[in-house]
Amino acid sequence: MQTALKERPRFIVLDARPASKGPDVADDWTARAIAVCARLKRDAYTGIVPVLLIVPADAFADAFKAGADEVLRSDVPEVEAIARLSAMLRRSDRDTDVHPSTRLPGAREISAELTRRVESGEKFAACYADLDHFKEFNDRYGYHHGDEVIRLLARILHDVVKGLCGGEGFVGHIGGDDFLCTIPLAAVPRVCDEIVHVFDELIPWQYSEQDRRVGYFFGKDRRGQLHRVPLMTLSVGVVTNQRRHFTRAIEVSELATEMKSYAKTLPGSVWAVDRRRDEGAPTTVDGSAEHDRMVRESARSAGGAS
Repeated sequence: MQTALKERPRFIVLDARPASKGPDVADDWTARAIAVCARLKRDAYTGIVPVLLIVPADAFADAFKAGADEVLRSDVPEVEAIARLSAMLRRSDRDTDVHPSTRLPGAREISAELTRRVESGEKFAACYADLDHFKEFNDRYGYHHGDEVIRLLARILHDVVKGLCGGEGFVGHIGGDDFLCTIPLAAVPRVCDEIVHVFDELIPWQYSEQDRRVGYFFGKDRRGQLHRVPLMTLSVGVVTNQRRHFTRAIEVSELATEMKSYAKTLPGSVWAVDRRRDEGAPTTVDGSAEHDRMVRESARSAGGAS
């Protein structure tokens, strides 16, 4: 127990099978092992560690009630035991890498998706979406309404990307109000235009009638001075491997972050495509035309900003 509290291991196996044949000793040993499992699962630090309990047949239900992630009877074959342990670890990885509010893949899955895209050599775009004026909204309306906005944005991104790209689209939740999507290169104008359009249609309804009607509210800055806070907008920074040659996921992530920051300097809800080129990056005539079209669409969404 102390080791688990200090180091948080990858998984824990508790053998609740009694070493003695005496009924009193056997029952006590099994009960103690199940109690340890329950204590581990009650602790916020160790509760996410998957626990496998090996128990006598009559303690099977008690083990699950204690919070065990997997329970094996004493006579389970070795092949089945290994298979169940592997399945438990897969479930644990899936559950802990999903954002609890949006149920979208988290940082690890985002990194894996970017790595897969880079290594595949296929033409793709990474779109980094971030809310503007979200902190002020949170301060005025509270974290509960703030979470509702995050879930709304997650649903918009998921529905648009999956609706237009199907299995070729991916949506992940970095954290807070930051999201990252990967989509086929050719889908960028349609997807980004639709995301921005749907967001601007729905976000005013997250405000009170008065704030929605005037289009702003008064909030305080860090110096305590009152200022007008406009309704939230959405900034999307887009990077592609059309004119860039990426070798690692972190390169895509860093450039997407840079483009998101640039998009946030533009007024309103916008998406902005990185239009710079790496020397030696592979390009084609058709691909260059497609990229130029995306740049024009991006500038149009930004009200002509370049």
